[in-house]
Parts: sequence; C-alpha cells; structure tokens
Amino acid sequence: MEVWFNPSCSKCRIARSQLDEAGVDYTLRRYLDEPPTEAELRAALAALGLQPWDITRMSEPLAKELGLKDAPRDADAWIRVLAENPRLIQRPIVLGDDGRAWVARDDRTRTEVVAAARS
Repeated sequence: MEVWFNPSCSKCRIARSQLDEAGVDYTLRRYLDEPPTEAELRAALAALGLQPWDITRMSEPLAKELGLKDAPRDADAWIRVLAENPRLIQRPIVLGDDGRAWVARDDRTRTEVVAAARS
C-alpha cells in the first residue's frame, strides 16, 4: 500500500496514525518531493474511478492562478497540470496493492482502507 503524503496536511497525518495503530504495512510517498508521473496519475485515477478535476485542490491559490475553475474538462491537460504542480493533488491518496484506491480524507474512507489492508 502506498500513501501519497504531505506531512503538513492534517488529513495525511491522521491517515498515517490510523494505519500505524492498525499495524498496516504501507509506504509513504512524499508526493511533493517525488511527484507522480502522468502515467501514475492516470493509473491512480482509473483505480479511484475519478477524473483529474475530481482530485484537484481547487481552493489552492495556484488553481485560481491557473484558471482551473473555468478550464475545459480535458483530462490530458488536467493530468499534465497535476503532474507539473503536485500541490494541487488532493490528499491523502491511498493506493492498495490489489489495485483499489481511495482519497482518504474522512473517517469512513480511512476505516475502509484499514479493512482492505487487513484482508
């Protein structure tokens, strides 16, 4: 299991604590230091069943600066923007070894992640 992690994000820290408490094996990927490639983003989006704009942090000043709110919904263009600007990626994203993935921002989803890791 891999967790796209930002240490300054409270949701990421909560997810890490819950995984630790559950004894789950995982790898933290500091995605700001090691940004996902376009191919990795495509794979994560496919596993999530989401589009790139669904995992974009629209409240970030950079999103406003780039005009993403009004940008055409062109998946390739958005993936390119996310790969070039990983700060815009919603967090934490958890990628399971079984091909499943989650945006683990709430307790219900984090509980699901832990259950999946134990099965």
